[in-house]
Amino acid sequence: MESRVFTGATAIRGLPVLRKPVARLTPTTCSLPTLRPNGDLSNGGNLIWGRQLRPAILLETSPVNVISPVPKREGIRPCLAAASSPAEGSDSAGDAKVAPVGFLEKYPFLVTGFFFFMWYFLNVIFNILNKKIYNYFPYPYFVSVIHLFVGVVYCLASWSVGLPKRAPIDSNILKLLIPVAVCHALGHVTSNVSFAAVAVSFTHTVKALEPFFNAAASQFILGQQIPVALWLSLAPVVIGVSMASLTELSFNWTGFISAMISNISFTYRSIYSKKAMTDMDSTNLYAYISIIALFVCIPPAIIFEGPQLIKHGFTDAIAKVGLTKFILDLFWVGMFYHLYNQLATNTLERVAPLTHAVGNVLKRVFVIGFSILAFGNKISLQTGIGTSIAIAGVAIYSFIKAKMEEEKRQMKAA
Repeated sequence: MESRVFTGATAIRGLPVLRKPVARLTPTTCSLPTLRPNGDLSNGGNLIWGRQLRPAILLETSPVNVISPVPKREGIRPCLAAASSPAEGSDSAGDAKVAPVGFLEKYPFLVTGFFFFMWYFLNVIFNILNKKIYNYFPYPYFVSVIHLFVGVVYCLASWSVGLPKRAPIDSNILKLLIPVAVCHALGHVTSNVSFAAVAVSFTHTVKALEPFFNAAASQFILGQQIPVALWLSLAPVVIGVSMASLTELSFNWTGFISAMISNISFTYRSIYSKKAMTDMDSTNLYAYISIIALFVCIPPAIIFEGPQLIKHGFTDAIAKVGLTKFILDLFWVGMFYHLYNQLATNTLERVAPLTHAVGNVLKRVFVIGFSILAFGNKISLQTGIGTSIAIAGVAIYSFIKAKMEEEKRQMKAA
């Protein structure tokens, strides 16, 4: 049947006007809303109500239903939680904008360089301030306790504000950390005994032998095969330290033996650290080790130096520099000790093993050089040559070991 289009009540000539017992249809009674996308729907563009359709097309035979007036619609809310700006709501700007990259994210090497600088800076300041304290307060056991005590207070304060959040600890983890903390405490105390007895530069020269003890422990205790190239690279270290020790003007056996014990203690700390690998982050791990080491260091300080401190140690120091400076020196040397150790850990986590090796060698060079400048220590020509040879040997050893570790990691990844 031929269809006809009706608009309003107007009749077409030649045909009767059809009338239904219904309300007259108007644009508002039979129109339907349409949706128009406002922005890219795949990226969360908004949906807004579009213009309503004008009169519907009716067939002659189509049944007509009564349609109640349609109430006015409100705009649909955005389908994403975040409201879009007018510019983002346009059809041409539907794609989500990429957040701008910050300066530090764009140049990460600047952040790493800053970490290295602060690590060296804090280390040098610690060594200089530490030695100045020993010049008027020669009690290394007590000063070692202060180093750890200030660091522990700093850790507890950081935990209290959730920076970082304290990691839980149980008896099993505690048993693994106690040997590490004991070795850390012994190495720390003997290092300070050496610093108090001899020049800072000489102590660090002797401590350059630490890689030799690490290699020996890995070979004969852990059963790891050390390549001949590593052993050969350690020969200049031993020769250089021997040359420097023979002509060091501040040499004494207390300082030399204490530095050697420190090397052995830190070597065993490395061994026990490998056995005590946990999922705990380095910041929390170092905090727990510092707390345990503090309790280990307190009894020797009381036994060896307690009577002297009570009798005249504190009074002599206060008479020389005053109470305020004495307290501030102890506080700041403890802060610098903790911060440089913590920052060293954070720095070395950001770099590759080879960069780690270079950083450790350069750190020792910086400390030796600045300590000589700060205290005006006179060194003989042979001592200077021996120190240079020892540092060069440590550098060669570090390069070879770092390359070996990198090759092992690449083989595991492959």
